[in-house]
Amino acid sequence: MQVFKFGGASVKDAEGVKNLAKIVQRYPSTQLLIVISAMGKMTNKLEELTWAYVKGDEKAHQLFDEIKAFHFDMISTLFEDTKNPVYDDVANTFVEIEWLLEEEASDSADYLYDQIVSIGEVVSTKIVAAYLNLAGTFTIWTDARNYIKTDNNYREATVIWDKTEQEIQKHLPTFLDKGVVVTQGFIGATSENFTSTLGREGSDYSAAIFCACLNAESMTIWKDVPGVLNADPKWFDETEKIPQLSYHDAIELTYYGATVIHPKTIKPIQNKGIPLYVRSFIEPEAVGTAITGLASPLPVASFIFKVNQVLISIFPKDFSFIIEENLSQIFNILHKNKVKVNTMLNSAISFSVSVDNDDVKIEQLIKDLSETFKVKYNKGLELVTIRYYNQQTIDRVIVNKDVLLEVKSRHTCQIVMKDKVTPNP
Repeated sequence: MQVFKFGGASVKDAEGVKNLAKIVQRYPSTQLLIVISAMGKMTNKLEELTWAYVKGDEKAHQLFDEIKAFHFDMISTLFEDTKNPVYDDVANTFVEIEWLLEEEASDSADYLYDQIVSIGEVVSTKIVAAYLNLAGTFTIWTDARNYIKTDNNYREATVIWDKTEQEIQKHLPTFLDKGVVVTQGFIGATSENFTSTLGREGSDYSAAIFCACLNAESMTIWKDVPGVLNADPKWFDETEKIPQLSYHDAIELTYYGATVIHPKTIKPIQNKGIPLYVRSFIEPEAVGTAITGLASPLPVASFIFKVNQVLISIFPKDFSFIIEENLSQIFNILHKNKVKVNTMLNSAISFSVSVDNDDVKIEQLIKDLSETFKVKYNKGLELVTIRYYNQQTIDRVIVNKDVLLEVKSRHTCQIVMKDKVTPNP
């Protein structure tokens, strides 16, 4: 029994859906559960719709029309028969959003986000499941909200593992005996049966949950890259595929911001010793990267870039030492504002953190910190994390850069930097 996860890039158009079907057909004798994300950039579009609706912006209806048009264009390309049930199935799913848009937004923004944005996954999986059946693969569509049970921390819901495992083991093995099972990533349900989501890009995590609860043989994430690369091709012209990674290194890389795998993905499968493969849906016959329990240091240094960083330096107002009590207070303020620290450095009279820029969150964070501390900050910075670094790799990334902060441990170096300003002649 295997779990496959296909992201939005793999189903961004009709050709992508057809390619997915061909990949599935390569595994005719395998019990297969497939987790699928929203199509293409539809999550971004649904987010835009959500915020327009929350603000009472008339643009919400136009955005909704564009979202529907995209999906029905996809359906008309994939299905010649206009009487195929998928037309009505998808139309009925969109009715859930139509009902919401008819009323003024009165619930919390996070709750509304989950009810609206989750529709992307539901519609995507209905289209793919219908096409797989059309292509000759007997497929059962099932709703992930029936299985993945969460608390009601909308947009970042925590999985209730015992209930989730109970529901998955109770129903899914019977479905898997009958055919390929298609379900959604990213979404779950609260005890009140309201839709919740597991955090942005959470479909990998969903696949790992199903994988662990079903004691699957393996999990495969199908990507538009040949495997886990040592750097993002957006930042490096020359990258290398890493053929094998340990769970430990995979967790480290995702923690520091590597986007190839969602940070929460590794732990559930590590607990069960299930291998994770990252493979290319463009070249499905290629081997990709294997992530297992085998301890194998990375063969090359890995680079993780984060842009739009804010470096915040915090000082006691009376120039006393930064001590444990101060740090506790600082982290409480960070936690209250839901700001994640990407790197930090403590000195005698200052504490510095690099965080992702979010105008609303950062403004409030600085305001809260300033009540007790003196605060300085710089925006528009870059953070590079180098795993298995040496001086040559550091020199490579700081060309024409001013380094504002550097933190080193045995295997990891993190550098906060900005472009050098060329003086006017």
